[in-house]
Amino acid sequence: MLNRHILSFSFPVTAHVEVNMMDRVEVFRGETASIACMFTSSEGVGGMMIQWFYVTRTGEKQKIYYQDATMKVVDKGTQFTDRISVSGTGATGEIVLTISNVELKDQLEFICLIKGLTEGTGEGRTKLRVFVTPDLPNIEGVQTGISVNEDGPSKIGTCEVKNGFPKPNITWYRNKTPLRVDVVKVVPSITTESSGLFSVKSELSMKVTKEEKDDLFYCEINYFVPGGVMMTETNHINITVYYPSTSVSVWVESPKGTIKEGDSIELHCRGNGNMPSSILTIMHENDNYPLVNNVLVLDDVTRLHSGVYHCTSMDTDTFEELSGNTTVFVNYLDPAVVMPEDTVLVTEGNELTATCNALSSLETHTVWMKNGKEVSTAHSLILKDATFDSAGMYVCVVTVLKIEGMETSGTLNVKVQGPPKIMKPSDNEIEESFESTVDLSCNVRGFPTPRVIWTTSDGKVQQRESSYVSLSTGEVQSNVSILVTSDITAVCNASNEFGTDAVTFNIKATIHTTTPATTTTSTTTSNTTTITSDTGKTTVTLHRRPQGSGVIIAVIIICILLLAILGSVLYFLYKKGKICGRSGKQDLTKEKSGKDNIVVEMKSDNTEEAVLLGVNGEKQPPSNQVDISCLNQQ
Repeated sequence: MLNRHILSFSFPVTAHVEVNMMDRVEVFRGETASIACMFTSSEGVGGMMIQWFYVTRTGEKQKIYYQDATMKVVDKGTQFTDRISVSGTGATGEIVLTISNVELKDQLEFICLIKGLTEGTGEGRTKLRVFVTPDLPNIEGVQTGISVNEDGPSKIGTCEVKNGFPKPNITWYRNKTPLRVDVVKVVPSITTESSGLFSVKSELSMKVTKEEKDDLFYCEINYFVPGGVMMTETNHINITVYYPSTSVSVWVESPKGTIKEGDSIELHCRGNGNMPSSILTIMHENDNYPLVNNVLVLDDVTRLHSGVYHCTSMDTDTFEELSGNTTVFVNYLDPAVVMPEDTVLVTEGNELTATCNALSSLETHTVWMKNGKEVSTAHSLILKDATFDSAGMYVCVVTVLKIEGMETSGTLNVKVQGPPKIMKPSDNEIEESFESTVDLSCNVRGFPTPRVIWTTSDGKVQQRESSYVSLSTGEVQSNVSILVTSDITAVCNASNEFGTDAVTFNIKATIHTTTPATTTTSTTTSNTTTITSDTGKTTVTLHRRPQGSGVIIAVIIICILLLAILGSVLYFLYKKGKICGRSGKQDLTKEKSGKDNIVVEMKSDNTEEAVLLGVNGEKQPPSNQVDISCLNQQ
């Protein structure tokens, strides 16, 4: 890239030759530089002798090129020998020197010398400027904090930019404002690398104040390029400024709102400074509590943790102290106190008054419960005209309404004293089959717990099968099983020190028999069932039982009906001649051998002929004679 400066100079040596050149040419390292030399002569431009020189660092002129009308020669052994070329001739009045792959050492002054055909000579000069863009800059702030109590300036940070040419410039900024060097201390340092490039470092120091704790610092880098100046910035950094506290605060972080016994309290203590030399402690009454990260945790607090908590900040460098405080109140609810305590005895018909109270820092609400149901909503429980139903376990629950989950409870076991009372059975008249077992139950209430004895009319004391006793109400349930061998009376006797009670069960033993008959209808009264068939009427007396007797009666009736149907079928077959037998009435006075000795006479509506059937439906032949007509039909 070729950049030409606007200024130009003329170096007339004689009145006859005039040379014009740019004062400087600027290129980046590695690029190609073109240096132009323009001249005029009163004799004309043809046949001019042209020479190029550069000025060494010691100020000497070193020729690198020669040209006249007959030849062009590049001098050997110079740093430009292999990298220069010249274009143009004297006839044009302009000649250009080109240098390829420009290096830092090429930043020199170049001379163009023009000599006319006579003694007239002209000379022009141009400076070659070479540029290299530096690396991106870097900034580092101090890692440790800076105290406002420092006597002199403290190091803030360091900026560095490397490998630039010419030397870059560094300017410090704070919050987008350049820092004045009369306020801060800036120490620059320049390093020339082996490559010839420059590295620049700048260190900033200043006396900090509390107000600068949030300030942002950065560096601006200015570096030269062909034709101008470029700028770049570093990252922004923040420094830690330590400053002493002017006040201390302490507060309850959790729980929010009211505090109750059993909670965990988290106290925070903090000053408005941040000096590392400050030590924070909390004091309550005469106890000092160390803090962990400015936090104090108290677990399972009680009312003794109530009071004022002082937080103190002490600077170990200056021994100055600051303190703040807060008040903590722990709400409490004492265990419920029930009067009278534990178990109370009350005589049946009397009145009982019990109270339930719990000391609390807040208003409470009391509820009395029995068997999960609310019975009273006052501190006092009043039981008037006590009965056995009044006995049981009462629970009083005391609750603080303003704080969820804050409650206590107490219990009162009420026992009502009185003579036994047997709960009367729904039916104490029982019918049971002979040699079967009947289960009897007797429920007794009373306190002290009644003693239950079972006796029977035959003078025996029955052994109880099982019993259940409710300790809270004194209720007793006694069960017994009795073998029925005859009509019998069982008595449940209950007694305690206040009296006795008894209940009687009358048990009637029944014997069930089955009488077959050809019946079609039946009529049942309270204790008698009458079965009527088309051949006659039979009356069967059945004893009814209070429990299960209906089933037995139904079975008997079904059996009798089946026998009646069988008898009717046999009679029908007989009348049709399908069955051989004797005609005429059978002797009803003859008894059938065996235990089934009950017979039923069955008659037809149209004939006096009859067939005698036994209990099991068997024919009762009067003799061994056989009806001959029946045999002939067969």
